[in-house]
Amino acid sequence: MSAAGAGRPTDKDGIPLGPWTPELLATAITQIEANRSGIELRTVQLWYQDNEKGISTENIRWLARVFGCDDPKATSEWQTELSVARARLVARRRALRAGSDGHDAHSPPDTVQNAAIDVDTVVPSPLAHKGEVIWPRRRFSLARTSEAVFNRGSPLDLSASVFAGAVALGFSSYFLGIHSIVFPQANGVIKQVGYLWAPNWTLLFMVLMPLYFVFVRDLVVYWRGTRRSLLSPEGEGIANDDMWVRKVATFSVTYWAAFLVCLPIATVLQWIDRCLGPLLTRDTGNYPVEWARMAIERPHIISIPEAVAFTGFAYLYMGAVFFLFFAGLILLFTIAHDSWELGRKSESWVDGEYQCQPNQVGLKIMRGIFRCCILGLLIAICMKLQSTFMLSSESTITAWLANDFLSVLGNHEKASDWLEYSMPTNYSSLLIVLATCTVFLYGLMRVQAVLRQQGDIGRGRNWRELGMMLALIALLVIVYVLIGAVAGFSILLCTGLLSAIYGLIYPSIDTWRVTDQGEEESVS
Repeated sequence: MSAAGAGRPTDKDGIPLGPWTPELLATAITQIEANRSGIELRTVQLWYQDNEKGISTENIRWLARVFGCDDPKATSEWQTELSVARARLVARRRALRAGSDGHDAHSPPDTVQNAAIDVDTVVPSPLAHKGEVIWPRRRFSLARTSEAVFNRGSPLDLSASVFAGAVALGFSSYFLGIHSIVFPQANGVIKQVGYLWAPNWTLLFMVLMPLYFVFVRDLVVYWRGTRRSLLSPEGEGIANDDMWVRKVATFSVTYWAAFLVCLPIATVLQWIDRCLGPLLTRDTGNYPVEWARMAIERPHIISIPEAVAFTGFAYLYMGAVFFLFFAGLILLFTIAHDSWELGRKSESWVDGEYQCQPNQVGLKIMRGIFRCCILGLLIAICMKLQSTFMLSSESTITAWLANDFLSVLGNHEKASDWLEYSMPTNYSSLLIVLATCTVFLYGLMRVQAVLRQQGDIGRGRNWRELGMMLALIALLVIVYVLIGAVAGFSILLCTGLLSAIYGLIYPSIDTWRVTDQGEEESVS
């Protein structure tokens, strides 16, 4: 039954996807909710050997639930068959030990490895009848579901969905008349507060987030699809894929933590505090008047129900996208950790053919993480720019940046007055910076560990590349911190943006070519 894949998922023709391995079977039994103690892999491995004990009665019950796809009727049938088979095995081995003449003492042991199964012979599950395909029931896993969002489908599915949502909100704001609104603030300054003028709702979701998801998906597919099998002892196939899924599932608590922060707290509570509450009470409180609260001041443009509905959809969209953003960071962390663990155990450290493989794979992964972290910091910068602009005395965000640039040149006097408003977006952007930098630094430490274990293979060039990555990330963090804090921050902002664009296009930042001896250098 194990070799035939009884109880495993089937394809469209009703054929199981492959045989059970000890690892897959141990995982399936451990995932049974009623089995709180789980099962050790060594125990399952003994079932595949010529052991004298066979399978215990309790474990037969778990095995029957796996073969029966957790269906009560099928599980009962499987448990009966397995118990009878166990009884036959015990009787046969007793007869062999007693020297019975009814059995050949030299017959091969009853092991799965010695069972010859025809590839065209499929042992159906008791649940598969009349052409019905039954899949094994699994408990919902937020970690596996989040990983599947990045791994399945075409490379543009997730990015296109996020882009389409941003475009839909933009068109909706235009139809509602809040896409471009000039409104006088408390200090008499006439400020542009329209939806399409807010970069944290347009540029962020139409450009930065889609690019981020493209790079995360590219790295996940690269690692799970091809490169992991080169370092994994399981090699290619179902066992390697299952080990990766188990690795992802170990971060389940982290995914749930990100979900709770992004959806119930950052989305629902923030929407109630910033939008729903002020709209219902018609009091903006300690927040500036912007597109989300325009119905309070100009109900002839947009009504209260329309504003509630639009802001509700906008914040729900924002929460879902930012949860996927943090899920991407968790996947990057998982890839860095998994590659480091496999690199330590892999025989490719010493085998001649793949001697540089962990080194090359580690650098490839680090370049992908570097790209994603650049976009994460740009997202935080975009959020802080908008929130800081709302506190300034300038009319538009472009005029604010231009005047800051000119103030350093002495051609314009920098405005010193700031509005006294509460801006929780600054706190949200800070969380993104901290999470992004944590993932980058962790990946950097793991790759450096790989390089040190590799010795001097490509040491000079690789370490220079990692140093340039760290320098660019540090530059973007400095840009984020100095926004609105000093005069002329826009100059540093332009420098950081140009460097970030170059890092996205050429993540290796390879401006110097090093010879094999690492002594002669020339500009490329």
